[in-house]
Amino acid sequence: MFRFVTGRPLWVNMLAGILLVFLSVVIFMLSLNWCTEHGKTMQIPAVVGMPFDKAKAMLETKGFDVKVQDSVYFDTIAAVNVLNQFPESDAVVKKNRTVYLTVNRVVPPTVEMPQLVNLTFRNADVTLKQYGLRLGDTLYRIDFAKNSVLDQMYNGQTIKPGTKIQMGSTIDLVLGTGVTAYEFAVPDLFGLTLDEAKTLLQANGLGTGVVIFLPEVTDSSMAYVYRQSPPRVTDDGRVNRIRGGQTIDLWLQQEKPLRQVDTPKALMPPKNDY
Repeated sequence: MFRFVTGRPLWVNMLAGILLVFLSVVIFMLSLNWCTEHGKTMQIPAVVGMPFDKAKAMLETKGFDVKVQDSVYFDTIAAVNVLNQFPESDAVVKKNRTVYLTVNRVVPPTVEMPQLVNLTFRNADVTLKQYGLRLGDTLYRIDFAKNSVLDQMYNGQTIKPGTKIQMGSTIDLVLGTGVTAYEFAVPDLFGLTLDEAKTLLQANGLGTGVVIFLPEVTDSSMAYVYRQSPPRVTDDGRVNRIRGGQTIDLWLQQEKPLRQVDTPKALMPPKNDY
């Protein structure tokens, strides 16, 4: 073999080498075009909004590979629908290119229920959206705090902050109506138990203010109202007036009190002790 090379003139060997290199380059370029399918391009179809199975079948039929890149959740979009694709539709790419899809999750993720009580309605609405929750019904309860959230409810029950709940769930809000413009007589709560007094206040659109028990009280459920503020009647004998949404403070003792007109002065409860 070496004699074959050395037995020829130098210029013949150089010419053969150049020819060999040229042929190698030509063969490489031709094989490169064949391997990369140079000039064979396709346009990617639009599959956003389609069910994943249908989108996958369409892309694979046209010669593309398909992979799920990510999954997110939107409660307004059907499960497993395509939300995004890369490359985008109408992009011109080579055959066998991989198309990455983002799909809508089947099972929504869970989030912690936020604290909405005492927020304004507008702030509560923004917070619900931040957590991926939906605003349901807005109910109203007479309370001096107008448009302030008094309660947060899920499926008709109060839901505590931190409770795990599916994203996209509907939350109902109970809002305060604020103090009403009309006035009416202060209800008489004297001699009622705490539960009875609260029921009567609620029926009149009033709230329960500060509740104070005498030290003698051992059973709060059986304690009785002996004083209220504002009182039913003023010192000069006029009937007090109050507006819906306002509150009444209560003082309670263990024994059921008698009306002051029937109570000996020595047994009358002190007014300024509490």
